[in-house]
Amino acid sequence: MDASDLPDPEGISPLAWRLLRVAAGYEQRAVEREIDDLMQAHLSMLESGNRSLSRPRRETLLELYAAELTAEQVWAIVDHF
Repeated sequence: MDASDLPDPEGISPLAWRLLRVAAGYEQRAVEREIDDLMQAHLSMLESGNRSLSRPRRETLLELYAAELTAEQVWAIVDHF
């Protein structure tokens, strides 16, 4: 999926972030291993809505998840959750 096909990471809800991760087949620790300088605690805060990541980190995270999903799956999760 091309980056231009992805939703704006600013508009993704905490629940949608968690569902994207799970749908892409990642556990929080696996994401931590895939993306440098991203810790499990950062994901927990993003997915709980307590805190957000920087835009570049959210873009990287979204690209990681989108690599495992179809555009339709990504948009369905973002649009409905």
